[in-house]
Amino acid sequence: MPLRFYNTLTQRLEEFRPLDGETVRMYTCGPTVYHYVHIGNFRTFSFQDVLRRVLRMRGWKLFHVMNITDVDDKIIRNAVAEGKSLKEYTEPYTQAFLEDSAKLRLERPEKLVFATDHIADMVEAIRKLSERQHTYASEGSVYFRIASFPEYGKLSHTNFSGNVAGARVDVDEYEKADARDFVLWKARKPGEPYWETPFGPGRPGWHIECSVMAMKYLGETIDIHTGGVDLIFPHHENEIAQSECITGRPFARFWLHCEHLMVEGQKMSKSLGNFYTLRDILARGYAPEAIRYLLISAPYRKQLNFTFDGLKAAAAAIERLRNFRTRLETERFDPGADEEQEQRAAKALADYHEGLDDDLNTADALGAVFEFIRETNIAMDQGRFRAGNTASAKRLLEDFDRVFDVLRPTLQEGALSDEEVEALLRERTEAKKARDFARADQIRALLLEKGIVVEDTRDGVRWKRK
Repeated sequence: MPLRFYNTLTQRLEEFRPLDGETVRMYTCGPTVYHYVHIGNFRTFSFQDVLRRVLRMRGWKLFHVMNITDVDDKIIRNAVAEGKSLKEYTEPYTQAFLEDSAKLRLERPEKLVFATDHIADMVEAIRKLSERQHTYASEGSVYFRIASFPEYGKLSHTNFSGNVAGARVDVDEYEKADARDFVLWKARKPGEPYWETPFGPGRPGWHIECSVMAMKYLGETIDIHTGGVDLIFPHHENEIAQSECITGRPFARFWLHCEHLMVEGQKMSKSLGNFYTLRDILARGYAPEAIRYLLISAPYRKQLNFTFDGLKAAAAAIERLRNFRTRLETERFDPGADEEQEQRAAKALADYHEGLDDDLNTADALGAVFEFIRETNIAMDQGRFRAGNTASAKRLLEDFDRVFDVLRPTLQEGALSDEEVEALLRERTEAKKARDFARADQIRALLLEKGIVVEDTRDGVRWKRK
């Protein structure tokens, strides 16, 4: 089955292939680093990670650019309030984002780009837009004239023909019903950081930043542009207008947008006390892989209700997966291969990939894997699963973890490595042979203290992390 994505631009499910047939050129809107990134943002970044992994699993190369917005209204307001430069204010939050992303096992994009490193490129883009009569100046600021782009609204599928000509908006974020000519370059305000340009001193508007950085590194027409649904309007709509007025070509072929995350059935907000950063959740003792699993368990175009019961269920699901892998690796099965088991594994693998190919339907993909595990555990209990069936079962788990990446436990500070655990288990085995049961029990207790559960079975010693 071909890989298909729902394209926000066309409102259709479409088969995807990179334009050059080899390398997917993808741009994603990264964080605005005015604070620690919250779990709603990480739902979008986790979806983008699944997208990356599926594209590469399909055999394509990937050139993925993600921006870091390190200048905007909120950042300037907070930096000025704290008496810091933009860099002094944003750098700790940028580093925190990268650290948090690594904990969630999000692959690093091929290129991370910062808005403040591309001011000259933005100035040049605004100059080109001005040459083509798409802008006007007012009180030291430069605005994009949306009436000059008849296709404005094609991404959000909104008709702005009744827009008030000449009405302007200076803020970076505004309501869908309030579409107006948007600011490309903001005039300097007292006490704010600024850059000297032919338009006068000031700083860029938010929307021009992504257009410039996407086209600089990925070309005039990119394969995929992604972000949260909250970015469709105005941010992505404005990106299209700017970019296509500069080049005269389509800006992005596919637009993929991730739905909102709810918390305990409500919109996340500080006033409700349900606003969580990743660090808040980790501080409660939840494993990063359980958070990752929950964030990607629902299809990205459906709202996800983030609950602490859901986190516990995610941890239990991962434990079931790991126990199945342990059983495959340590249990002794009768020789040979059962054909029915091979057929079941082949079907599960096909269903797993079919789920991912259907617009990254992670729920269907997970369903295929867990149904296989349920049926295979029964077959193992009944003696119908043979040694020759383990390879196909492991192949399914390997393909599963290439995308979901939750089978490997996160080692806590001071935790024993796998090699250290195995060395202690060998020592325990030797102690038991020497009838030094006190030492064997001591090692078992030490391992348990370090979060390692040891099981003595008829097939030998098994261990797992709690």
